[in-house]
Amino acid sequence: MKYFIITGASKGLGEGLALELINEDHYLLCISRSESQKLKKMAAAKNCPLDFFLFDLAVSHDIPDLADQVFKKIDKQHADGIYLVNNAGVIQPVGRVEDCPAEAVEMHMQVNLIAPMLLTAAFIRHTTGMRTEKRILNISSGAAQNPYYGWGCYCTAKAGLDMFGRCVSEEQRNEPYPAETMAVAPGIIDTEMQTTIRGTSERDFIHRQKFIELKDKGELVAPNLAGRQLAHLLLSSDFRDGETTDLR
Repeated sequence: MKYFIITGASKGLGEGLALELINEDHYLLCISRSESQKLKKMAAAKNCPLDFFLFDLAVSHDIPDLADQVFKKIDKQHADGIYLVNNAGVIQPVGRVEDCPAEAVEMHMQVNLIAPMLLTAAFIRHTTGMRTEKRILNISSGAAQNPYYGWGCYCTAKAGLDMFGRCVSEEQRNEPYPAETMAVAPGIIDTEMQTTIRGTSERDFIHRQKFIELKDKGELVAPNLAGRQLAHLLLSSDFRDGETTDLR
C-alpha cells in the first residue's frame, strides 16, 4: 500500500491530484476544511481507502497533533511508499504591503508557509529510519521567482517554501533512508484562486486584466490535467530531490 497525504484535497488542484491517485493499492489521507463528495464516491467505487481530516491549516499550533492522527492510519511495517503533497494555499491578502491587514498577512503565512514546514517536520519525524520511498512535493509558483505588484505575501511565501524544501533536502541527503523533497510550479490552474484574482481591483493587483484574458482565451490549465502530471511526477524517476521545476 502506498500512502498519500494531500493538503487542500477537496477542490482545485488538490482534488485533481487525488482523483488521479485513486487506486485500490493507494490510501489517500486528505487534509482540508471540507470534503469532496466526488472524491469520496470515486474512491469507494474503485475500492480505494480514503480519509478526510477536516482541519484549518491557519491553526498551525495544532498541526503536530493533526500529523499524529494522520500517521495512525499508516501501516509503517507494510508501506510501499509514503508521500506528502503540500498543496493547500491562499492568495489573500492581495494589495500593496501597507494596505494588507496584519491578521491577514499572518494567516497567509500560516497556511502557505508555516503549515507546510510543520507538516514536513512531522512527516520526517514519523518516517525516520523507514526504508520505504518517502517523498515530499511542495506546490510552488512562478511567483516564487518573479515579483508581482500586490502579491507581496504570495511571492514571499512561495519563495520561502522553495528554499525550505532545499534546506530539507540538504539535511536529509546523508541520512541512511532520506526523505526526498521537490518543488513544482504547476502553471496557471483554473481554480477558485483564479476567480479571486480576477475579482481584485486594478489598484490592488495591476496585472488583473492579464488573468482575465487568460480565462477568456481558455488558456488556464484544468485541475485534472495538472493533477495527472503531478501524479506521474510524484511516482516517477523524474522526481529529483532538491530541485524546483515548472510543469509547463
